[in-house]
Formats: sequence, C-alpha cells, structure tokens
Amino acid sequence: MIATQPFGRTGHASSRVIFGAAALGEATQDQADQTLELLLRHGVNHIDVAASYGDAELRVGPWMAEHRDHFFLATKTGKRDYQAAREEIHRSLERLRVDRLDLLQLHNLADPIEWDIALSPGGALDAAIEAREEGLVRFIGVTGHGTQIAATHIRSLGRYDFDSVLLPYSFITNQNHHYTDRFEALAALCAERNAAVQTIKSIARRPWSGRPHTHTTWYEPLTEQADVDLAVHWVLGRDRIFLNTVGDLSLLPKVLDAAERVSARPTTEEMRAAAQRWEAVPLFV
Repeated sequence: MIATQPFGRTGHASSRVIFGAAALGEATQDQADQTLELLLRHGVNHIDVAASYGDAELRVGPWMAEHRDHFFLATKTGKRDYQAAREEIHRSLERLRVDRLDLLQLHNLADPIEWDIALSPGGALDAAIEAREEGLVRFIGVTGHGTQIAATHIRSLGRYDFDSVLLPYSFITNQNHHYTDRFEALAALCAERNAAVQTIKSIARRPWSGRPHTHTTWYEPLTEQADVDLAVHWVLGRDRIFLNTVGDLSLLPKVLDAAERVSARPTTEEMRAAAQRWEAVPLFV
C-alpha cells in the first residue's frame, strides 16, 4: 500500500500519490471503474480532477455513491470572474454527484492579468470563499504550470492563505536553478503555513517535438518501469510533498507500483546519468 501523510492543515491523511483524474478525460465508465479498483488496491485515497478535464468529473461521479467517504475529493475551476466560477463550482458538484468538495482549486492561475482578475474583488476567489462559507467546499487551493509558477504561487499566498498549491516538480525541472530557487522558497513558505504541496509532471521526459504521440499526455513520458521508478522515487524521496499521477491510464499502474517501493532517494549522479540516457528536455523554458 502507498504511504500516507497529512495533507497540509486539512486534517486528512492523504496517500502520497494523488490520482490525477485528467487520465479519465476520454475514458469510458468501464475503464474508469477498472481504474477505481486499481486505486483501491494501492491505497490511493485522494482524487484530483478539474472541470476542464473532458468527461473526468462524470467518470468519477458514479464512484461517489459507494466510496465518497474513502476519498479526499478535489476539483478545479478555470474561470476567473465570480459569476462564471460560481456556476462552474455548482456544475462540478452535480457532475461529481456530491454535496461538498474537500478541495476547490483555482486552475492554472499563472497569467498575470488572469491572476489579478481571479484574486481581486468580484473574482473567482470570491466564489470559492462563498462556496466554503455555504458548506459546499472545505478548503481552497491554487495550481499552475510554467517556470514562473513557483514565484506566482508565493505571490498568491501573499494575497490569500491558500490551503494547498500544485506545480511541476521533477529532477529534470529541477535543473532550472531559477525555478528550483523559487520552488524551495515556496516549499518553505508552505511548511511555515502548513499548506499542502502537490507536484505534477514527475515522469515527463520531454516535449513531443514532432515525434508520434504514443500516449495521451501532452508531453512524451517515461515508459519503462525502471525509469518510472527512478523518477517517482526521486520525487517521493522528499518529505512533505505529494505526487499527482500521470494523465495516461496505461502508465498509471507503473507509477503506483513505483510508489509502493520507495526506499532511498536516487542520488544526483544516478539521476544525471538517467536524464542523459533519456535525452530529457525540460517541458517549461
């Protein structure tokens, strides 16, 4: 079984691997139900979905009738103004077939103009706070991509005391020292505030760059179990963070298997040799 740890200040002991339900965006309900069985076998008890992930919320919804109490359920709104975000929150509740979300996240809040709209009066944050006051949402988080996102999350935490953040983190991403410096500053701030840190893109290898797409991810992923092990063990070898799984159902079993076998964190030398062998290229530059 995959280990658990406190998800920030929420009081929930979440599995260190969180199911990234983007993988269900184009899945059938039968495929989704098989995925649920896999998650339960590995002890995953936290689901991260989003309104914009195709049919993913619709696929998760039927699980809730029997397993709502088992899962910490998170979704995201990509809307930036109050009214649109409020409507999307209520739509997500309907699609997920629940009365309350454990975590609502402002999705990919990276663009400076969108950031200002969402976090200003009349923005999406107001809708999230209202939903929490109404008992529809328990906690509020923020997510994002790109080399600037760690710095942006720090700025977001200066505007509002978010309960969680989500952003890229891998050995390959960590070779950008500018990003790493900001990530470490963000991690320290989150530790101080007891906010949860979720990480994505753990097994990203490089952009497709014209190569045939063999998986549903928008980047080329690592696929061999030994390589997935290295990437996953490097991320989970760090305390206090969570790993959100890959958006490809065919690779999910490998990530979960790797997560059950975490021991020592791979050394920098091991990871450098692996990255060279992978011909790894950062996704965000």
